[in-house]
Amino acid sequence: MLGSKTMRAGKGKMRNRRFVQRRGPLVIYGTDGGLTKAFRNIPGVELAPVSSLNLLQLAPGGHVGRFCIWTESAFSQLDAIFGTADAPSSVKVHNGNPYRLPRSMMTNSDLSRLINSDEVQSVVQAPKEGTKPAVHKVNPLKGTSAPSKAAMEALNPAMPTLKRKRAEEQAKAEKSKKKKGKKSAEVRAGKTAFYRSMVAES
Repeated sequence: MLGSKTMRAGKGKMRNRRFVQRRGPLVIYGTDGGLTKAFRNIPGVELAPVSSLNLLQLAPGGHVGRFCIWTESAFSQLDAIFGTADAPSSVKVHNGNPYRLPRSMMTNSDLSRLINSDEVQSVVQAPKEGTKPAVHKVNPLKGTSAPSKAAMEALNPAMPTLKRKRAEEQAKAEKSKKKKGKKSAEVRAGKTAFYRSMVAES
């Protein structure tokens, strides 16, 4: 690992991080017995007590698969620290309770077998056959066709009466407008005749 020691590129050299080096093997021990002094001067080799394993040491940089060397004392203490599949830990405590190894929620992960089992199929509804006929949706607010009128009447039964009233009001307004136009024409004709008679007299 000494050959992998290189100078860091960039400004990290000014921040007390002058060299970079590849990770070597990780030695995990239960009892020290002089191991830390024996391995502390070997570049790249790290040591970790089994009672406080560090994830950053076990998988540096998020890369799983580091070469770990376990001592016999460390390996024998694993069941007591982390527990087994049947018994909880006798050392670690999590939320006031003895630590238990994480286990999967499903004891059987074969989904096809679960779905096709008699217990599930007896509850599941049978698949529907055929396709539902497509219905043409009509916009009741647009168009003057018969389907649009029928859709509007279904939504608002009073719509034909309202339309009839509006048509009658519009017809009345047009009639009154025509009458006003006739009266204004008569008034203009009278004004013109009066003006001509005044001019003739003068």
